[in-house]
Formats: sequence, C-alpha cells, structure tokens
Amino acid sequence: MSRSGVTLAQDIISSYQEFKLGKKHAYVLYKLSEDNKVIEVEKKVLKDDKPNPKDQYEEFIAALPEKQCRYAIYDFTYDLPGEGTRDKIIFFAWSPDNASIKQKMICASSKGTLRSALTGVAAEIQGTDYSEIAYEVVFQKVARTQST
Repeated sequence: MSRSGVTLAQDIISSYQEFKLGKKHAYVLYKLSEDNKVIEVEKKVLKDDKPNPKDQYEEFIAALPEKQCRYAIYDFTYDLPGEGTRDKIIFFAWSPDNASIKQKMICASSKGTLRSALTGVAAEIQGTDYSEIAYEVVFQKVARTQST
C-alpha cells in the first residue's frame, strides 16, 4: 500500500508478467479507480505490424489523456546504429499540467507502489507535457542507459 492508501488491483502483476514475457503487447495503461483507492489496468494494446516503431509510439502518446493522470509500461523499440534493433520496457508516470491537483498528488504518492511491483523496467519517464515524452526525448534517455 502506498502513502496515499492506494493499492494495486489483483490483476496488475499477472498482466505485467504477460506483457513482459509474452512480448505481444506494445503498452499497458493504468489508471486510478473512480474512488481513487486502487490502481487498475485500463487498457492493454497489442503490438501492431507497423514497420516504423515511432508510429506505434505516437498511438501510445495519443492514448494519454490531456487532463487525467496515468501510469503506463511501454515496450520501446529503437535502432542503434551499427548495433541493430533493441527493446526496453519503460515505465511512464503521466501527470499533465491540466489534471486536478488532487489527482496529481494521489498519483505522485502512489507511483512507488506500482513501480516497485513492476520488476525488470529499464527506464522511468515522468511527463507533465507531451513534449517531455516525445519519441526522441525517450530515445535519448534509453540510448544513454544502453551505453552505461
């Protein structure tokens, strides 16, 4: 349980294991329940057959609401010159400037509960604006972690 009293829905761990091991999903979105007491799976999106990984990522960005907080895991695919294609699981904490103060506070104080349950995440991205989670920004962060 988090400092805010928020708990995880029972299917959080099993859906994450399915995401991580099955490699069939591009991303999973998580949201707070209506009563702000439980983090639950909102949506699981299968990988598509788009040849450009940026297209799937743009679809993910479009799924993040402008006025509500969300958490997400994303199977980020990218190319490193001379090294080929790589995949990294990335955790996103989306807290847009337009979200209510109450929701932002609950999400911030509950993030650790979800994040600690998701083992094997390569990077964490926090965003309050779409420019902070743009593909190139995330790529730069992931590419840095690759070389260290």
